Amino acid sequence: MIRIFVDADACPVKDEIMQVAIRHGLEVFLVSNGGIRPSRYPEAKSIIVSDGADAADKWIADQIGPADICVTGDIPLAAKCLDAGAQALRHNGDAFSAANIGNQLAMRDLMADVRAANPLDNSGSGRSFSKSDRSRFLNELERVIRKSSPK
Repeated sequence: MIRIFVDADACPVKDEIMQVAIRHGLEVFLVSNGGIRPSRYPEAKSIIVSDGADAADKWIADQIGPADICVTGDIPLAAKCLDAGAQALRHNGDAFSAANIGNQLAMRDLMADVRAANPLDNSGSGRSFSKSDRSRFLNELERVIRKSSPK
């Protein structure tokens, strides 16, 4: 059975995940360091990990299996999930894959070096989360679940 693991600390699509999971009868684990409100969905299993660096990521990586899905924006966690045979999705619906994870890890490292070289630059590079991102996420999560479900 498919399980969904959510890197929940900064996840903007928790309600959407729960709605899809309930419709399909899937287990959901909301993993955080404790800085989020408890889910209003009794079906959600809230996992509170210690305050260590990457403790939520480590818990997810240790638990996830081949039939599972991880929702995260964390590229190293996505790589670990893919290595375990699981699927990994960003909050905007972009799928991590064996074909793109290497480039994403390299770009992440490059951007960390750029930021370290210019610590006073606070220009930011992210864009805000939109309704189309939310819709794309819902469509992709549904597609991944249907593709992974036994016929």
